[in-house]
Amino acid sequence: MVVTVTLSTRLACTADEAWERVHTSALLMHVAAPLIRFTPKGRAAFPAIWQPGEYRAWMWLFGLIPIGWQAIVISEPPPEGATRFVRDNGYGPLIRRWDHWIAITPLDDGTTHYVDRVDIDAGLLTPLIERFARVFYAHRQRRWRELARTGFAALKG
Repeated sequence: MVVTVTLSTRLACTADEAWERVHTSALLMHVAAPLIRFTPKGRAAFPAIWQPGEYRAWMWLFGLIPIGWQAIVISEPPPEGATRFVRDNGYGPLIRRWDHWIAITPLDDGTTHYVDRVDIDAGLLTPLIERFARVFYAHRQRRWRELARTGFAALKG
């Protein structure tokens, strides 16, 4: 069974700025914390800038409880008009399909329309993972809004 979760928000930054930030591993770590902590599986560190390809990550619920590994499979589908996309077509032993699309669209007032859409297949766990995804993406978007509002200060060393 595949379910889809979609959440959207407005970010107080330009689409170009959101596009630049979404490619950084620092942003992922910040917006996921403290619900999920990702650590590289078999690497010293994630790249500062994500490139298309596959990365494997250990996941820690609340930064403490190990919940297994997940493949992060990054690609950039072609834009549709002014909307640009980043896709993580992830998978792992717990979640067979975690096909996450991020859409970034400029708005006329200089802000950004940001969308998280994920298709999930976790077998019998799908309803539980769907509920977690709704909480997780609402949390991520709240953290995104805070970062954008402060000029991404928390990510500046």
